[in-house]
Amino acid sequence: MNDNFIPFNIPPYTGKEMDYIRECVDNQKICGDGEFTARDNEWIEKKTGVTKALLTTSCTHATEMAAILCDIKEGDEVIMPSYTFVSTANAFVLRGATVVFVDIRPDTMNIDENKIEAAITPKTRAIVPVHYAGVACEMDTIMDIAKRHNLVVIEDAAQGVMASYKGKALGAIGDFGNYSFHETKNYSMGEGGALLLRDETYVDDAIIIREKGTNRTLYKLGKVDKYSWIEPGSSFLPSDMNAAYLYAQLQMADEINDARMDHWNRYFEALRPLEEKGLIELPVVPEGCVHNAHMFYIKCKDLEERQGLIEYLKSNCILPASHYVPLHSSKAGLKYTRFHGEDVYTTKESNRLLRLPMYYKLRNDEIDEVVNRVKLYYKFS
Repeated sequence: MNDNFIPFNIPPYTGKEMDYIRECVDNQKICGDGEFTARDNEWIEKKTGVTKALLTTSCTHATEMAAILCDIKEGDEVIMPSYTFVSTANAFVLRGATVVFVDIRPDTMNIDENKIEAAITPKTRAIVPVHYAGVACEMDTIMDIAKRHNLVVIEDAAQGVMASYKGKALGAIGDFGNYSFHETKNYSMGEGGALLLRDETYVDDAIIIREKGTNRTLYKLGKVDKYSWIEPGSSFLPSDMNAAYLYAQLQMADEINDARMDHWNRYFEALRPLEEKGLIELPVVPEGCVHNAHMFYIKCKDLEERQGLIEYLKSNCILPASHYVPLHSSKAGLKYTRFHGEDVYTTKESNRLLRLPMYYKLRNDEIDEVVNRVKLYYKFS
């Protein structure tokens, strides 16, 4: 690989990960729900204030658990944005529900809270806001709508660890929250996630569902003589070796977050003159939202301009990335979902958005090189 190559992402690594994995091996405890899983769960609970956090094998599985706990079933409808990862919709389609998409806001790329209420029908059971780039949706409005219509709110906070809305941690505002610890996220265990529970009444069922539908956890605690099958569930708990890898990063969460924020701010200030000239648009962070620098993106004029910039950056050893193809336009989307209202911004804005390299150990000179190349593409000096 070219020494000057700047990748889109490098998974975070602190240096303690292998020590903690070795500790798992030495203790002969490498399956699920070991010491490091407990430490991770406790860290999330303390950081967010939720009643219970349960580490999972992925954010996908955390969302599937939330769908099971909500008793989402065939014929139900769930409202969400189309501009999201497939897992957000899959969790509910697997339960037989119809996913109903509404348009996004062009400023944050989040669900347009003003479009939700019109999409509600007697079949609607839940709202799933997706906090894009770690910037919060307008949760006060969404929670008010949910309360008035007796709906469940499941926060897709896959990108939202360490971000907040009006002082509340993302993932801890709705009835359920879901985190991702995929290798592309700010804190990683390779593949992994977490389910956040605000209401204590869901905790026992969540523990059973996560442990294959059994009461094995009670058995491990000595509360029953042998464990048995209690209700439908699956194996949603990760290996404690994965949890150990993650814990090394959670211990340094503030340092990682500060570094990423420095990167984000450096990009923003360096590219602001291009926005002022009307050449690009930069991310918007509404008042009351504290983001986590999960990504840095710009918006080009249109799809053609974005593709040209992608090719130009690649030719100069920089790897940018576009993002989601709106789900309603996909093969599965046409079969299992519907779009309520008009797609004014979802497709248009997704075609313009381009993510720039962003990771924990990204260097300032690398950021400066990316910025310089973007300026050269736009012939800005």
